[in-house]
Amino acid sequence: MTRLNEMTGSGKGMFFLIAGPCVIEDKNSPVEIAGKIREICLKLDIPFIFKASYRKANRSRMDSFTGIGDTEGLEILRKVKNEIAVPVLTDIHSPAEAVMAAAYVDVLQIPAFLCRQTELLTAAAKTGLPVNIKKGQFMSPEAMRFAVDKVKETGNTDVFLTERGTTFGYQDLVVDFRGIPDMQKLGVPVVLDCTHSLQQPNQEKGVTGGRPDLIATIARAGIAAGVDGIFIETHPEPARALSDGANMLPLGNLNELLVVLKKIKEAIN
Repeated sequence: MTRLNEMTGSGKGMFFLIAGPCVIEDKNSPVEIAGKIREICLKLDIPFIFKASYRKANRSRMDSFTGIGDTEGLEILRKVKNEIAVPVLTDIHSPAEAVMAAAYVDVLQIPAFLCRQTELLTAAAKTGLPVNIKKGQFMSPEAMRFAVDKVKETGNTDVFLTERGTTFGYQDLVVDFRGIPDMQKLGVPVVLDCTHSLQQPNQEKGVTGGRPDLIATIARAGIAAGVDGIFIETHPEPARALSDGANMLPLGNLNELLVVLKKIKEAIN
């Protein structure tokens, strides 16, 4: 069994959850958030991978929050991994970051805007960790086969894809659910990012907007369409989050949503 299968409970008939805050904001809240999500997922028997970026490289404005420091952020992710006993995922942006982050986390994530970067993909793959590639907003589902191939050609078969919406005009995204089975035909698990898919980028003030009121709608549709996993950024108080608060799910609403998603999944099974 591969590392990814162990983390996601592959073959048990249940979707897995990737969830957490957008970015490491401080020393204590990531551990608290991870603990609460783990408690919910244990109760519902849903495999859980904690997600948080140790650094945000893609920001609209120079004064946007990017993190508390690379080493500090990675150390907190390691703390979550050890104290909460859950797998941990984070973004990387360069080959050097792949090597650095691999010493702290369990899954490396390739941001959507970087999904064609060959050196980044192969560097992530060569760490031996599972690699989550986010589908670019500008990419067709079928074209993601080449990103998958770049990882697999290193000998690393622990790769999966995440749908996070397709550019629709200049300030909106749309989810084409046909892309889920199309990407599953590539022989890899497919995750639906229910929060970034609802972003409204390129706003005049330089702060990305969003439609968090539709998170449950997108998530329900994704489960019905057969996704293998669900990706949700969540925060105790999204309005006070330092990054992407406009499209995050309040942590207090997560349990109720997962109960509904589990019932849909069980009905499909």
